[in-house]
Amino acid sequence: MSEKTALLEEKIAHLTRAVEDLSDVVADQAKLLDTMSRRLGALMQREAEREADSGSSVPLADQRPPHW
Repeated sequence: MSEKTALLEEKIAHLTRAVEDLSDVVADQAKLLDTMSRRLGALMQREAEREADSGSSVPLADQRPPHW
């Protein structure tokens, strides 16, 4: 019975380590996603300001493509 318990404890230890590693990866990806979202927002704002400053009455994003 103790050998079986030792095997189960070993498996639990490996699974715990895997969960901790995956948690670290998810946390890193969340930080990266947050950074990328902020940068995309800034780029979109800058592009909207550029389009507004160009004097166009309709922003390019709202215009239909010429092939329509």
